[in-house]
Amino acid sequence: MGKTVIRGKGQVTIPSSIRRAACLEEGDPVEFELVADGILIRPKKVIDSTQAWFWTPAWQAGEREAADDLNAGRSRVFESSEEFLASLDDE
Repeated sequence: MGKTVIRGKGQVTIPSSIRRAACLEEGDPVEFELVADGILIRPKKVIDSTQAWFWTPAWQAGEREAADDLNAGRSRVFESSEEFLASLDDE
């Protein structure tokens, strides 16, 4: 839990620990709802926050690299997990 103050025009700063945990970034849309216990702030991201890691620039670069390797034939298919593990011993 974090505390903040209301500034001019009703602006508040969401504490950084909460922004990180919710994967919120500048420009992300949020929804406000008045509930019995107070005010609920709900992220309205297009990408579910539990899947946001997949869409980070670093992860997407790795996905592109893997796709390039597959397209260039720099991959192998193994018939079994034993065959895969044996290949690791060979290298």
